Amino acid sequence: MVDAAFTTLTTQRLVLRRFRPEDLDAFVAYRSDPLIARYQGWEAPFPAGQARGFLRELQATHPDTPGQWFQFAVALHYTDRLIGDCAAHIRADDPRQAEIGFTVAAEHQGHGYATEAVRRLLHYLLIERDKHRVSATCDDRNTRSAAVLERVGMRREGHLLESTWSKGEWTSDFLYAVLHREWSVGH
Repeated sequence: MVDAAFTTLTTQRLVLRRFRPEDLDAFVAYRSDPLIARYQGWEAPFPAGQARGFLRELQATHPDTPGQWFQFAVALHYTDRLIGDCAAHIRADDPRQAEIGFTVAAEHQGHGYATEAVRRLLHYLLIERDKHRVSATCDDRNTRSAAVLERVGMRREGHLLESTWSKGEWTSDFLYAVLHREWSVGH
């Protein structure tokens, strides 16, 4: 069911919250970085008008809505500066299952922020929202994202060879997942 009361999720260094209009410039900047966009579903540069519309649409959505993705802004706890985002998609056919994704601006990579944000998102989904299973996929060339997923305790369940047509080429994907019972014991 919709988490209409959602405001923020916090960690020691981060806040996962709704996007705000003042996030626009930082959002456009990291989504326009070709190295960030390389393994994502968008093209760089990311148009400001498209970003503005996307952020506006997010205001009407809520986490844990079956069949929809919800994008969480990831900001530094003490400055509220946007450094990336996480997303959760609740399956329409089985709302007990979710898929996640994440992006961190290049200048904020290598500091453990992605690991911290994804770990908090998994706790929210598996414990606070009582999901049975959370999955993620990543391009098999994206070794840093694969490392984050493994570091937070997700299990690599598969390797799909040339399974996705993306940006003019066939790409291969790693599949990851974690179950509620695994998270409850390990975290």
